[in-house]
Amino acid sequence: MNVKTFRPTRTVVMLALCGLAVACGRADHIGKAPSFSNPMETREHSAMVSASLPLVVEEVGPTDRASLWSGQRSSLLGDRRAMQRGDIMTVVIEIDEKAEISNETDRSRSGTERLQVPQLGGLPQRLDEKLPEGASTSDLVSITSSSGSSGDGSVKREEKLTLRVAATVVDVLPNGILSISGSQELRVNFELRELLVSGFVRPADISRQNEITYDKIAQARVSYGGRGQITDVQQPRIGQQVLDVILPF
Repeated sequence: MNVKTFRPTRTVVMLALCGLAVACGRADHIGKAPSFSNPMETREHSAMVSASLPLVVEEVGPTDRASLWSGQRSSLLGDRRAMQRGDIMTVVIEIDEKAEISNETDRSRSGTERLQVPQLGGLPQRLDEKLPEGASTSDLVSITSSSGSSGDGSVKREEKLTLRVAATVVDVLPNGILSISGSQELRVNFELRELLVSGFVRPADISRQNEITYDKIAQARVSYGGRGQITDVQQPRIGQQVLDVILPF
């Protein structure tokens, strides 16, 4: 009697590893609040601790250094906007968008065709004698057709988001454009809310208050989500997500 040894296939092993990885990610907040991400491993921290290119500073005399009206960044009216790697600015996100689309289509068509042969050299009367009872050649062909179609569709979407987050200049491109990245985490009880923002801005678009609105950020990426016990309950399990992709019905 031969006993066959069960050997799991590579697909089964990969699925098991994926399930284990997902379980390890959720195990971070089992019985406790979710942990904050390490700020020392972010791009913002790397930009702050690394040396940036020196700014071109115009030579000023002793009188200009003592004046309150000097244009230097350290003066009372100096330009303190973010302009080099490691500087911090405020990103103002105020999204209030609304889109509504409605489309309606109605179509109908009808047609009637009828052919009668009451007299044709006496042939219909001759044929009627040979036809079964109830049959007649007076109405040879009668066709009636009708068709109709209608469609109605509408799309309604409304989004509103108001946020403020500090972002760090992580890189200065050769053309002077600033690459920014910012993150913010807020933990309430066992739920952690995350706000992420990144993109490219022009130094001229930064206001004197060192702020910039989201509509002036090129390739803006804004993410507002979180993780925790409530988020885990709202998300379907990994097995259910796989079945939703595989099953055709």
